[in-house]
Amino acid sequence: MPSADVTTVMIAAVFFSVGLNTLVKANLSSGMSNFVFVAYSNLFGFCFLLTATTLRYRSRSPPPLNNSIVFRAFLLGFFGVFIQTLFYIGLGYGSPTLSSATEDLIPAFTFIIAVVFRMEKLDLKLRSCQAKTIGTVVSIAGALTVTLYKGLPITSDVIRNNIFLSSQQSQWLLGGCILSTATFTASLLIVIQTWTIKDYPEELMLITIATSFSLFLSFLVAFIAEKNPKAWILKPDMELVCIFCNAIITVCTRGVVDAWACRKMGAVYVAMFSPLGIVFALVMGIIFLGETLYLGSVIGSAVIAIGFYSVSWGQAEEENKTSEKDGAYGIIPSSESALLLHTSKDTMIT
Repeated sequence: MPSADVTTVMIAAVFFSVGLNTLVKANLSSGMSNFVFVAYSNLFGFCFLLTATTLRYRSRSPPPLNNSIVFRAFLLGFFGVFIQTLFYIGLGYGSPTLSSATEDLIPAFTFIIAVVFRMEKLDLKLRSCQAKTIGTVVSIAGALTVTLYKGLPITSDVIRNNIFLSSQQSQWLLGGCILSTATFTASLLIVIQTWTIKDYPEELMLITIATSFSLFLSFLVAFIAEKNPKAWILKPDMELVCIFCNAIITVCTRGVVDAWACRKMGAVYVAMFSPLGIVFALVMGIIFLGETLYLGSVIGSAVIAIGFYSVSWGQAEEENKTSEKDGAYGIIPSSESALLLHTSKDTMIT
């Protein structure tokens, strides 16, 4: 499929994700329970995924599972619930703009975790590594700017008193800290997911199993944390629409679209679309939520975007050098190498 089609799908995926965050923010402001929202979203999402998995494997059996894969799927489900809960709590205190800004920290946090676990080499003599390191530091600085500094209002003409501004600033700071924690955990989840998919390359089956654990854990957390029985009653209103949209877009579709785009164009190409979320969030927050656009959000978002592209450029440089080296020395791709090794072993046994 042409790259233009992949680009269109990825832009649409980012747009709908940010639009969903705007819808969720509006419903959280009207009193929707975070915990019940996450629980029902995982319930409906699991139903959709189970149906898709059943249809996919109706004519063939999926690869067998072992205890290690099941345990890692449990970790994915556990961290998934943790991230969702923190994200929507933080969104309630902050805004879609703040959540989009902190989400752009995922590449930086992932790079740090990969270096710690020696999945990524840190050689500051290389330009690519310098770019990734500097980009990581710049991205974190930008996120701190968005979180800690609001600055002058740009789009609002409403005069607010100092007490209200102080209250809003404290909520913004709390929301930024919660969202940053969720972002760091999401980076950890990506590392675990990458490790798992290498051993069990069936994304749909893996996500379905992980979501089954998320379903159980999210209902357990909601039963403990939500004290109001009326919060569990679903009515045919915007809250139900919001739950269905979250199940389809966040729990199911976004993961599949990202995996498909990675297979088509590569991970770096997909990552380049993250800064678009800030632009969409700023516009939607102002139009649909009546939010005030602050100078700190604009400056911090721009700084994050610069750092993010620096990390992406460094990653692209490393991949280009690796592919050039492999081509120069005629290195056999891993799948073909495994096939030849398997054939040679059979020959030796014979």
